Amino acid sequence: MATIEEALEVERLERDIFRGAATESQLTRTFGGQVAGRALVSAVRTVDSAYQVHSLHGYFLRPGNPEAPTIYQVERIRDGRSFCTRRVTGVQDGEAIFTMAASFHRGDVGPEHQDVMPVIEGPENLPDAKTTLSPERLWAMREWEHWDIRTVPQDQVARREGTVSPQQVWFRYRHPLPDDPMFHVCTLAYMSDMTLLGSSKVTHPGVPTQDASLDHAMWFLRPFRADEWLLYDQSSPSAGFGRALTGGRIWDREGNLVAAVVQEGLIRTPREA
Repeated sequence: MATIEEALEVERLERDIFRGAATESQLTRTFGGQVAGRALVSAVRTVDSAYQVHSLHGYFLRPGNPEAPTIYQVERIRDGRSFCTRRVTGVQDGEAIFTMAASFHRGDVGPEHQDVMPVIEGPENLPDAKTTLSPERLWAMREWEHWDIRTVPQDQVARREGTVSPQQVWFRYRHPLPDDPMFHVCTLAYMSDMTLLGSSKVTHPGVPTQDASLDHAMWFLRPFRADEWLLYDQSSPSAGFGRALTGGRIWDREGNLVAAVVQEGLIRTPREA
């Protein structure tokens, strides 16, 4: 399957127009993380390197065709002294499949604080997902073979009072990545769509559903590397009417809170043919 470098690569066609080529995939629709990651890469390439992305807000509008290229059109909404804003639209066959706003900040000095990282089993003591998935789920590890993903067993999850559907996942890219911090940010945008909606199904084991990401928001809080272990602390505070709200906080091994994610997804009872 495609490496993360291939999955995130875009070709510049015009000043603010980029194209992402089709990459090898087993999926029937383009992975949402790839669409979001490539949209962010496109936005980054229109912003001065003095600015770092601190947030993005995206909507998945239509299923993407993984066998076709996607065009990413960037709008330069604002270039200020401290902040820059970009809007990106992903297009296939003349129709928008994804839209995203991304904000960039030069960085300032101010008060600092963060929550404490959950105390849980380290990744070294957990099995690699490719050794534990059921035969019908092994396709997932072939699709994401370059990722080391280790889910914390439910009886070992660090639970917060009142949280009804928690899930915790360690992950990292298996191979060394370039040192460019923005590449790691775009890699995390790609990865953040993986496993998150699954937290909404923790409290409904075995219930068949049709699932899809609907919208996705991220905040990048501190520097990190995506080829080093990160803990994705996830939960789903609500599900109903065929939709589920999910959220996650991402920590590095030193206990630094590096990113936060909120997503709403489709999680509905399968419709009869």
